[in-house]
Amino acid sequence: MHRRIPSYLVASLFVIGLMGQGVTAQTEDPSIDRLLKKLPPPEKLAKQPVQQVLETNDPAAKDPAIKQILQAEQAHNFPRALDTARKLTNRYPNSAAAHSIRGILALRLHQFAEASSSFRTAAKIQPKLGFAHLGLALVEGSQGHFAAAIPHLQRVAELQPKAAFPYYAMSDCAQKIGHKQESVDYAKKATSLAPSDPLMWIQLARAEKASGNTKETLTAMTRAAEVSPDSAGLLAVVGYSYINMNQVPQAIAPLQRAVRLAPNDFLVHAQLGYCLTNTGSLDAGISHLRKANSLNRNYGPAWEHLGIAYQKQGHHKDAVAAFERASQLMPAARASWQHLADEYQAVGRPADAQRAAAHAQKLPAPAKKT
Repeated sequence: MHRRIPSYLVASLFVIGLMGQGVTAQTEDPSIDRLLKKLPPPEKLAKQPVQQVLETNDPAAKDPAIKQILQAEQAHNFPRALDTARKLTNRYPNSAAAHSIRGILALRLHQFAEASSSFRTAAKIQPKLGFAHLGLALVEGSQGHFAAAIPHLQRVAELQPKAAFPYYAMSDCAQKIGHKQESVDYAKKATSLAPSDPLMWIQLARAEKASGNTKETLTAMTRAAEVSPDSAGLLAVVGYSYINMNQVPQAIAPLQRAVRLAPNDFLVHAQLGYCLTNTGSLDAGISHLRKANSLNRNYGPAWEHLGIAYQKQGHHKDAVAAFERASQLMPAARASWQHLADEYQAVGRPADAQRAAAHAQKLPAPAKKT
């Protein structure tokens, strides 16, 4: 009997193989569109794929060549590992495990024809081996053939009807080929099978966002945060989503939790400061905005929001300094120059106020959100 492939393994493989994205630096644009693409990837693999395949009763699993393959893998000598795997399949031509290992290693080296042939052989030997069908999906997905990957994933789902990961992967593939509703449907199935897995809710959020369903996107992200309460990234995205929906008061709680978990994230501090100042908590908002600026002095919106907060408090000299910095960092931002003009006037610098106001008039007005 073959063992069930853990969801974290398949999810990780698909993020690596199909999505082609890893951990990236925090974006300075808090829009939901970008942040959904820059969430941290799923948990790292607990075991290497080769070791997963070896958890079977296949006779090839006990061959001394396996140790050589694992050693070559650990040394990142994948050509040597693949060459050893080829010898293993010659020695055990009827071993599904041996052919699966060969397929994994060939895939790593982008030897797609060999990988496909190996996985097909493994599936022929052991038709109910889900990993072989998954491998075929990975071969197609790694080449950008997302439509071709779906039938293989459907086979995995048939073999493991209670597993969420094939539906997660099918949702990702369907989204990439523009089948938006199918992507949503697959993701919903994944969340019903694994309601405590935040990755499934994140994929549903991606699918809902691609379909233009703003409220449903936020609902899915909120569920992801609920089942992963220690994830600053998820909490931040929930907060940013509320901001984008013009529901600023609702953004405060998740952002406060996020900032406790990620005290050195300038963007979380900046957005929390913005929310607090917009809801009347000026002192607290200024504290977070100043923290954001100490962590990243080149993020213009934080300086602009800080200037607005000082302006509301009547601290005009501080507001001038903040708006000057904002206008330097965002020279095309009309609002910053207009605020600066107002504050120059407030501190008795009419000539500077006139110049700043004239500059603001030359800049295009910000586009209205639809």
